[in-house]
Amino acid sequence: MKVKILTRNPDEYLRETKRDIHKLPRNYDPSLHPFEAAREYTRALNAVKLDRIFAKPFIGNLEGHKDGISAICKHPMHLSVLLSGAFDGELKVWNLSNRTSERSFLAHDGILRGITFVPSGQHFLTIGDDKTIKTWKAEKPSFGEEEEPVNTIISKSQLIGISHHRKDPIFATCGDTCQLWEETRNEPIRTFKWGVDSLHDVKYNPVETNLLAACSSDRSIILYDARETGPLRKIVMRLQTNKLSWNPMEAVTFTCANEDYNLYTYDIRTLKTPVNVHMDHVGAVIDIDYSPTGKEFVSGSYDKSIRIYEVNKGHSREVYHTKRMQRLTNVAWSLDNKYIISGSDEMNLRVWKARASEKLGVLKPRERTSLNYCNALKEKFAAHPQVRRIARHRQVPKHIYNAQAEIRTIREKSKRKEANRRAHSKQGAVPFVSEREKHVVRQDE
Repeated sequence: MKVKILTRNPDEYLRETKRDIHKLPRNYDPSLHPFEAAREYTRALNAVKLDRIFAKPFIGNLEGHKDGISAICKHPMHLSVLLSGAFDGELKVWNLSNRTSERSFLAHDGILRGITFVPSGQHFLTIGDDKTIKTWKAEKPSFGEEEEPVNTIISKSQLIGISHHRKDPIFATCGDTCQLWEETRNEPIRTFKWGVDSLHDVKYNPVETNLLAACSSDRSIILYDARETGPLRKIVMRLQTNKLSWNPMEAVTFTCANEDYNLYTYDIRTLKTPVNVHMDHVGAVIDIDYSPTGKEFVSGSYDKSIRIYEVNKGHSREVYHTKRMQRLTNVAWSLDNKYIISGSDEMNLRVWKARASEKLGVLKPRERTSLNYCNALKEKFAAHPQVRRIARHRQVPKHIYNAQAEIRTIREKSKRKEANRRAHSKQGAVPFVSEREKHVVRQDE
């Protein structure tokens, strides 16, 4: 004998709390809801408007430095620990949770150029204008002890950048040349040269750990392999590259910050043209850092603004600025993908939300469901003109607004001039050059 019974899911009719409204059963048959698209569009519009209303990205300010910020470094293990160095050689260890400085000492005579942690997080290395590489303990010294470096290496040449291998006890420095060092030795184990005056940034690839990339003063970006005896490739751009950052999820991709107000994403397999050109800044781009997901990156510029870009898009999705923030010197994206830290030349560190309207803290199940529903609606109606207009609109300072209008005029003028030359010349006499190709001068191997 078969017995058929009716079953109901308690989530469909039971209230979460006593004060909650009673749930009503609903039939989701599309034929019974002819105005569903219109309702969803209105909800998407409201969701986008609420996003802009609650977009308050600034979290807090870290004060204490007596000079402009020259370098910042994240701890590889602890989210709340941040190191920052200043132009007067002072180094501070911050607790981001409490927004307090836990340690402060003079690390170098002159500018502190770079900081990097060893993979274990027990020590960190600093370099400065006094031509020294110093190793420090990550733990605070006990009461009565002075801040003394564990090891000091004196370099023969000026040092500007430093980067540590992800696993091995090896680090790279750049200055007059690119040098590889072992933590236990006081002499470089390898030196790379390629006829350039100086290098001002070097980065180890976090995925393919034997690869390095460096930016040089002759407008070039040079690739090195620690297993080879010499450099691999070099591309020369129209203007100088200030900093670069490898994508932590893709071994072949890196993005560089350039003096021509743009950022360029390259694939090392085809360096002739960049994969993408990221515009919107109106001043030289000084620093860049990738998010841990590898899908976005943040950049800081001389135009006193921070911009967040998606890797596959040419324009920024977000711009952050404050009245007191001056020219940016450093930016970093936290390892939990939630925060952005910026350092500027008016001696302050600032903490921002990576998503401007995100609610911080614990979300209740209903809140999370509602937010996921709103995000799905915004994605569904993203191409609608009204939704897109509200989502893209940003208030920017007057100097950025005016500079954007001027740059737009210059670009339109050059395009019009090129089109006129092509129209009044022989066919093929004025070749078409795409936006991505025009910024690379040559490639050397």
